[in-house]
Amino acid sequence: MTHMTKTQVYLRDEELEALHGVAERSGRSIADLVREAVRRVWLRPDAQGPVALWDGLPSHTSVEHDRIYDEP
Repeated sequence: MTHMTKTQVYLRDEELEALHGVAERSGRSIADLVREAVRRVWLRPDAQGPVALWDGLPSHTSVEHDRIYDEP
Protein backbone atom coordinates (compact mmCIF):
# COMPACT_ATOMS: atom_id res chain seq x y z
CA MET A 1 0.00 0.00 0.00
CA THR A 2 1.30 3.46 -0.90
CA HIS A 3 1.79 5.85 2.00
CA MET A 4 -0.33 9.00 1.72
CA THR A 5 -0.59 12.06 3.90
CA LYS A 6 -3.94 13.69 4.49
CA THR A 7 -4.10 17.37 3.59
CA GLN A 8 -6.74 20.04 3.20
CA VAL A 9 -7.33 22.37 0.31
CA TYR A 10 -9.67 25.31 -0.02
CA LEU A 11 -11.83 25.39 -3.15
CA ARG A 12 -14.44 27.82 -4.35
CA ASP A 13 -18.00 26.47 -4.31
CA GLU A 14 -18.14 26.16 -8.10
CA GLU A 15 -14.83 24.24 -8.18
CA LEU A 16 -16.01 21.77 -5.56
CA GLU A 17 -19.38 21.40 -7.29
CA ALA A 18 -17.63 20.65 -10.59
CA LEU A 19 -15.36 18.11 -8.89
CA HIS A 20 -18.35 16.37 -7.34
CA GLY A 21 -19.95 16.14 -10.79
CA VAL A 22 -16.85 14.69 -12.41
CA ALA A 23 -16.37 12.25 -9.53
CA GLU A 24 -19.95 11.05 -9.80
CA ARG A 25 -19.84 10.65 -13.59
CA SER A 26 -16.47 8.88 -13.56
CA GLY A 27 -17.04 6.72 -10.50
CA ARG A 28 -13.88 8.08 -8.90
CA SER A 29 -13.27 9.91 -5.65
CA ILE A 30 -12.51 13.61 -5.46
CA ALA A 31 -9.19 12.76 -3.82
CA ASP A 32 -8.27 10.55 -6.78
CA LEU A 33 -9.16 13.34 -9.23
CA VAL A 34 -7.06 15.86 -7.30
CA ARG A 35 -4.09 13.47 -7.17
CA GLU A 36 -4.32 12.89 -10.92
CA ALA A 37 -4.46 16.65 -11.58
CA VAL A 38 -1.37 17.21 -9.45
CA ARG A 39 0.51 14.46 -11.30
CA ARG A 40 -0.52 15.73 -14.74
CA VAL A 41 0.09 19.44 -14.16
CA TRP A 42 2.85 19.74 -11.58
CA LEU A 43 4.71 16.44 -11.58
CA ARG A 44 4.94 15.73 -15.31
CA PRO A 45 8.50 15.44 -16.58
CA ASP A 46 9.91 18.42 -18.43
CA ALA A 47 10.29 18.02 -22.18
CA GLN A 48 13.86 17.18 -23.06
CA GLY A 49 15.44 18.18 -26.33
CA PRO A 50 13.83 18.97 -29.67
CA VAL A 51 10.86 17.07 -30.99
CA ALA A 52 11.22 15.98 -34.58
CA LEU A 53 8.69 14.69 -37.09
CA TRP A 54 11.24 13.70 -39.69
CA ASP A 55 14.29 11.54 -40.09
CA GLY A 56 17.71 12.77 -41.14
CA LEU A 57 19.08 16.27 -41.61
CA PRO A 58 16.77 19.24 -42.30
CA SER A 59 16.82 20.32 -45.96
CA HIS A 60 16.61 24.05 -45.17
CA THR A 61 16.53 26.35 -42.17
CA SER A 62 13.55 28.12 -40.64
CA VAL A 63 14.90 31.39 -42.04
CA GLU A 64 14.12 30.00 -45.52
CA HIS A 65 10.62 28.75 -44.63
CA ASP A 66 8.89 30.86 -47.33
CA ARG A 67 11.25 29.70 -50.07
CA ILE A 68 8.71 27.12 -51.26
CA TYR A 69 6.52 30.01 -52.50
CA ASP A 70 9.29 31.62 -54.58
CA GLU A 71 8.86 31.67 -58.37
CA PRO A 72 10.98 29.00 -60.13
